[in-house]
Amino acid sequence: MAILGSIIKRAYALRSIPIEKKRRFDGYAAQLKVLRKLLKKAELSAFGERYKFHEILKEKDIVRAFQERVPTHDYQSMFQQWWYRSLNGEGFVTWPGRVKYFALTSGTSESSSKHIPVTGDMIRAIRKASIRQLVSTIKYDFPLEFYEKGILMIGGSTHLNFNGAYYEGDLSGISAGNLPFWFQHFYKPGKRISREREWEIKLEEIVKKAKNWDIGIIVGVPAWIQIILERIIEHYNVKTIHDIWPNLSVYVHSGVAFEPYEKSFSRLFSKPVIYNESYLASEGYIAYQNRVDTRGMQMILDNGLFYEFVPFNEDNFDAEGNLLPNHKAITLRDVQENKEYALLLSTCSGAWRYLIGDTIKFISKPRNEILITGRTKHFISICGEHLSQDNMNRAISKLQNEFNVEIREWTVTGIRYDTMFAHKWYLGTDDPLDPEAAREKIDEYLKILNDDYRVERIAAIKDVFVEVLPTAVFAKWMKDHGKEGGANKFPRVLKNKQFEEWEKFIKELNK
Repeated sequence: MAILGSIIKRAYALRSIPIEKKRRFDGYAAQLKVLRKLLKKAELSAFGERYKFHEILKEKDIVRAFQERVPTHDYQSMFQQWWYRSLNGEGFVTWPGRVKYFALTSGTSESSSKHIPVTGDMIRAIRKASIRQLVSTIKYDFPLEFYEKGILMIGGSTHLNFNGAYYEGDLSGISAGNLPFWFQHFYKPGKRISREREWEIKLEEIVKKAKNWDIGIIVGVPAWIQIILERIIEHYNVKTIHDIWPNLSVYVHSGVAFEPYEKSFSRLFSKPVIYNESYLASEGYIAYQNRVDTRGMQMILDNGLFYEFVPFNEDNFDAEGNLLPNHKAITLRDVQENKEYALLLSTCSGAWRYLIGDTIKFISKPRNEILITGRTKHFISICGEHLSQDNMNRAISKLQNEFNVEIREWTVTGIRYDTMFAHKWYLGTDDPLDPEAAREKIDEYLKILNDDYRVERIAAIKDVFVEVLPTAVFAKWMKDHGKEGGANKFPRVLKNKQFEEWEKFIKELNK
């Protein structure tokens, strides 16, 4: 009998009793409690003193007082006014104490790295949320043996850069370096391999060790996990990854929409694998999939993050995805299902009314379940077509299914064309694909998925172009830009300077 598995499963079962059964859970009340706790803890910081947190805490309507006194911030304003001081070793800037860790991230929209503070309180909050997600596996009724299997987590190096006053690296590396002791037994690839900074060396080490592990859960960004699984399958000359890891049952993905990857992943497995999505950003653990047979992720409302929601429309954002001066933010109490919102976060890492850059929509308000729909700057609306990343993901997924091809990477841009406009797509696949046929189908799908696109396709979008490229081209771009492996994602929409660099890169390859 799997004694350890029995103990772990029982512990998970006790912790997974639905919170609604313990007490009547009020998400908005939980959020008010979080906001009050954040303000109270940070009131003696420079930020708290500047915006008089002690006075906000005395107000009857604490949310209204908070929104009236504290301005919204993007990364540039938060960093230039406040976080640079923490980076220089100053304490009590936007959160009590000194910041020991900074997460390096450029997301998929910026060329230069951002430094996001990661406090001890945030590390504990992420750990708490991660355990909750792990505990949620009890709902899938796995056998006892499952709870003794390894968990392969692929992210950035745990060997962080030390800059005299702080450590910096990927959030995944910071989190992995602060795992609780009891989890080390399950954690793969282990401390030694996780410290490796060179992606190719780390990949080789994982492949060599793979046959010695019994993996039940894999966690990581789809593009890089796919590379790992394919390399293992090729190295051991087997048909699927289940020939190496017969107990693999769950894949936890994050960072990008998984729908376009589903087809290519399915051929890597010979047994059913549950796909489970999590929403862990550099700014905090926001949501995770908590129910069987649903695409939605349940927001974490009582764990160090206070959320505000800005309707993602022309009243609040300009054509480049920047907040307009008179934007309106609402709270959890006032959100509506199937409306798109940009997220503002106030966190236990000292981010305040911070535009994270993601857009979401609620698919179940009673359950506080959301879907990520894209990025505030990863949409195309050069002439009013309002093409979201969700529209693009679904079009690519349909294209793969209809043509029976694997499109492992893709990106799109809007361009001036003659006196009007055009969209240009770059599709990464190693399968035969006629660009003209792909062009016609993508255009057809988007006309069905998006009414604004259909109208503007007649009025202003004169043409659609498709260029088919080997997947190695996208990988080389990522490597050349220092974004190979781990938690890095290829940008789904290219704009301005980034598009110019991409075009130059493609032309040089074609010489």
